Amino acid sequence: MQDKDKKNTEENGEDVVFDESLAEEGEAGFGKGSVEKIKKLKDELKACQKEKQEYLDGWQRAKADFINARKEEEKNRAQVAQFAKEGMLHEILPVVDSFDMAFRDKEAWARVDENWRKGVEYIYQQFVSILENNGLAPIESLGKHFDPTLHSPIESVPVEEKDKDGIVLEVVQKGYRMNDRVLRPAKVKIGVFGKVS
Repeated sequence: MQDKDKKNTEENGEDVVFDESLAEEGEAGFGKGSVEKIKKLKDELKACQKEKQEYLDGWQRAKADFINARKEEEKNRAQVAQFAKEGMLHEILPVVDSFDMAFRDKEAWARVDENWRKGVEYIYQQFVSILENNGLAPIESLGKHFDPTLHSPIESVPVEEKDKDGIVLEVVQKGYRMNDRVLRPAKVKIGVFGKVS
């Protein structure tokens, strides 16, 4: 036969190549049943290859779905951790406000024993440093233009200078942002040029 060039590679795990000339030759050299058997085997091989490809495609889709699900789960886990951190920091902000109120009364603060005052200021700096390391930063508001995304107005103060119109004149309570997201807007007093009703 002429199958020296066309070897049966089934032992190597490769696809079997069916040579049509063998079928023609088979009619002469083989019985009619052999040709039909070869055609039947060829059809079965095609069906197996099609089934193999379907399984492979299904496996690849399942693998991609699994990878996407894992990425989504990691993203959700990071968001939950972020929300938990924000919630905890939001609960701590009143403590920071208490420190700020204590430091705001300069005269009373100056009357406190110097060593005790330095100790409290050091504790406050440690506390603020921990908050900053967790992404919390104060919103700088004093002297800035009013921004409703950053500020919560609590009072309008009449001003005589037009350039102070819409400017934050006093910060009643500091605002904070966490990783460029407003955690709490600053409570501010805003200058208004002209009449205030």
